[in-house]
Amino acid sequence: MTAADSDRRAAPRGAAGRRIAGALCALMLATALTACAGRDTEPDLEGFSAEEIFRRGEYELEVSSRGSSAVRYFSEVERLYPYSEWARRALIMQAFAHHRDRDYEDSRAAAQRFLDLYPGDGDAAYAQYLLALSYYDQIEEIGRDQRLTMQALQALRQVIERYPDSPYARSSVMKFDLAFDHLAGKEMEVGRYYLRRKHYNSAINRFRVVVESFQTTTHTPEALHRLVESYLALGLTDDAQTAAAILGHNFRASPFYEDSFRLLTGQGLAPEAAGEGWLRDIYRQVILGSWL
Repeated sequence: MTAADSDRRAAPRGAAGRRIAGALCALMLATALTACAGRDTEPDLEGFSAEEIFRRGEYELEVSSRGSSAVRYFSEVERLYPYSEWARRALIMQAFAHHRDRDYEDSRAAAQRFLDLYPGDGDAAYAQYLLALSYYDQIEEIGRDQRLTMQALQALRQVIERYPDSPYARSSVMKFDLAFDHLAGKEMEVGRYYLRRKHYNSAINRFRVVVESFQTTTHTPEALHRLVESYLALGLTDDAQTAAAILGHNFRASPFYEDSFRLLTGQGLAPEAAGEGWLRDIYRQVILGSWL
């Protein structure tokens, strides 16, 4: 499998003639293995060529809803013909088959082994992408442990930086943004939890992380509004006004700005930079363009 035909993933390379030959190989091997199974013995693959065994693995991927049966054949290619071209192709197919079965740990191990053995191969970008997916597809719901999200971000970043011209770079960028947004969502979830229980300082710390470290995510407008709520609850009106000023400048059409505006005007205040502090620094940087 090459990067160019990765969308088909299980489809063999080559022209139509090679596909026909491969299909015949798979059929012949399937017939032989069926005969062995009829004798209740484990089929012996040592009498078959690397291509024949590989094609059988591809056949199993096509006809079976599980990839585990295909993995056996791809593994045998590696064992019996370890230095062949088919062994290289079988290894990347193992990573794909494991991933299709949601066996993410084994998929990641096979993908990493491919990268270790064939770092300059044309399918290295796909191996790195599969490795990243093995983390990304396990991202837990917001509010749980986010270590997998961080690992997904790191692995996706490697696809983007190492293989920027590959077919997987664009998808990796999109998934990176979603995973990044997911981390911000976790901070918001914890912050709202503290806010509901009136633990305002703890809530502020979480919302501050979003504003400072996750500015490009979809959660920033709400984080600024929750800061307005929290600071008003503590009587820190300067910080509340400054948070609302940043919110109004960057997200004036947001319903969160409307809510913040009502909260402030209800206390005779207005969204404007006031006092000093970390929010005033952000106001200077983002709105005034001053980095001093």
